[in-house]
Amino acid sequence: MVVKSSPSHFQKWVRTFQPAPGGTVRLVCLPHAGGSASFFFPMAKAFGPGVEVMAVQYPGRQDRRHEPGIDSVDEYADEIFAVLRQLDDRPLVLFGHSMGAVLAYEVALRLRRAGLPAPARLFVSGRRAPSRYRDENVHQAPDARIVAELRRLGGPHQGMLADPEVLSLVLPAIRSDYRAIETYRHDATARLDCPVTVLVGDADPRVSIDEARAWAQHTTAPTEVEVFPGGHFYLVEQSSAVIGLMAGRLSAAQAEPRC
Repeated sequence: MVVKSSPSHFQKWVRTFQPAPGGTVRLVCLPHAGGSASFFFPMAKAFGPGVEVMAVQYPGRQDRRHEPGIDSVDEYADEIFAVLRQLDDRPLVLFGHSMGAVLAYEVALRLRRAGLPAPARLFVSGRRAPSRYRDENVHQAPDARIVAELRRLGGPHQGMLADPEVLSLVLPAIRSDYRAIETYRHDATARLDCPVTVLVGDADPRVSIDEARAWAQHTTAPTEVEVFPGGHFYLVEQSSAVIGLMAGRLSAAQAEPRC
């Protein structure tokens, strides 16, 4: 099902951290499971005025905390596609981290199937290729195990894990996100034809280098794999290096073929 998007619907789903009406490229960022749009605020401020930076805000957190979470990648992707399909006035680049990488991939597939301009480039971070599965069931675990998993992965906002009141507010959305990504199954017949940049930490417990390289099977265009020191949230510690790499690819986005 494709959900039609109104201006108010767009504003509900998208945060524009760095407006650039005259910009030459638009970067849309999709957060990890349990993450929020604000995760990308520091990244947004690092790019120049030529890049308009937006981030997707999922339901069930921050200013959308009173909305029920979504527990299906397909439903997530349909909603985000309905919003992003309006952004066709300049090259679009998608950056997704962890669960957000799979959502970025699925949104790009939907753009292509609709005959619309798809991303000039897809950045997929901290996530194995859609065709690589592991037996994971965190979404079925007690709250304590989910908290233990979040601690194991590290990343920002670790302090909230020690606050029972905050946890009671965020755990339902986190559980929904985990259910969405852990029950996801890709379409083996689907392929993109836009370039893909895969970013991964060399000590990420959630994705091996081999699983990261498998992204090449999901596009007919060139795929590159960039490995950084660090774990699942390597991009926090390695922000300067990540942004430097992205800046180079973004500057060439207009010249790259669009799906």
